[in-house]
Amino acid sequence: MPFTVWFPLLLLFLFLFMKIPVAFSLAFSTLVYFIFNSSSQPTDIMVQNMLSGTTSFTYLAIPFFTAAGVIFNYSGITERLMNLAELLVGKFSGGLAQVNIVLSALMGGLSGSANADAAMQSKMLVPEMERLGYSKEFSTVVTVASSCITPIIPPGIVLILYATASGVSIQEMFYAGYLPGLIIMLAEMALAGYQSRKRGYKPTRERIGTAKEFAENIKQSIWALFLPFGLVMGLRFGVFTPTEAGAMCIVYALLVGALIYRTIHVKTLLPILRESVESTSGIMLIICASIAFGKFLTWERIPMIISEAILAICHTDWQFLLLVNILLAIVGMFFEGGAAMILLAPLLVPAAQSLDVNLIHFGIVMAINLTLAGVTPPFGAMMFVSTSITGCTFSGYCREVWPWIILLFAVLLIFTYVPGIILLVPNLLM
Repeated sequence: MPFTVWFPLLLLFLFLFMKIPVAFSLAFSTLVYFIFNSSSQPTDIMVQNMLSGTTSFTYLAIPFFTAAGVIFNYSGITERLMNLAELLVGKFSGGLAQVNIVLSALMGGLSGSANADAAMQSKMLVPEMERLGYSKEFSTVVTVASSCITPIIPPGIVLILYATASGVSIQEMFYAGYLPGLIIMLAEMALAGYQSRKRGYKPTRERIGTAKEFAENIKQSIWALFLPFGLVMGLRFGVFTPTEAGAMCIVYALLVGALIYRTIHVKTLLPILRESVESTSGIMLIICASIAFGKFLTWERIPMIISEAILAICHTDWQFLLLVNILLAIVGMFFEGGAAMILLAPLLVPAAQSLDVNLIHFGIVMAINLTLAGVTPPFGAMMFVSTSITGCTFSGYCREVWPWIILLFAVLLIFTYVPGIILLVPNLLM
């Protein structure tokens, strides 16, 4: 590999090790490549490639769904979903921990972002859990682990990024995320219940809710619960594309907040716009830089070289999937899930295709793995988000998190080697 290729790659890892933001690390290392090769690849091409990333119709889904999630938070729907979750699972051991997990599943179709879910629930639920006697470490770990569910249940942003990078259908990726998200939720509820019984964490309710209570809570939260159902039906019957679905979600969220719950007013529009732009701009900057970086990799045949190297080691699909899981578990500790997906999907998909691995199954495995890596010390993104809000120490988090890591990676291995679980819903609906 010539100096003009390996040196920019070395710079990228050096920048990341120095904790320079991913977008700037990608942009600077790519710029170095174009400077070295300015005679054959003018630096103007890098800027053109970065700008071309903003013109993709598919990528419009990201700001749409991000803004919709922000609007739902401002509309008070999150609080209503929490009340419904408490009514459903508050009777179980560790009632508020169970609420924490179920709320992440309910929010999956709204926020689509693990970091956003971790931040929101760290502010809302962890103080209340501590007030009821839960340890800060346990409360923080449950919040971080439950946030893994959110991006897997549509419309997860990481699913959109994979579909765009690999060329598969966003619609199929959305369908494939529902069942794995539900299974992860049930597995986490089982572990939370087991640990809560051992530690004496009591339920938040003495009895299961009455029919009247359920009817009242469902009445209050029905508008939020209708969104994932409407999303699937709209995609299934061709009413709108995945990108158009994001725009529909914004309109729907504004109407619900303004006309039904009456919590969205003119004065709240500016904070909504500001938070939506701040959340979206970071993702889009990474996408633009990664597109230019991807062009550099493609011109130098790096994806093909990596694919050939993997195929030389792995002669069967199960060997390939095991190697990919190990790779992603390591990479995911250093990269945010969306950034890692943008970088790695174009590199790994050609090898997956060569071994006849189903790309929808492969995409969900990648998404789950990179999300789980955000839980894992020492650099997990969701870990940093939650501990910075709750005040949980790093050592305390590390002591508490290992049973959850073992559980989540065990579930991941099941999904990896039993693809029928992931493909069940897409096969039924497509």
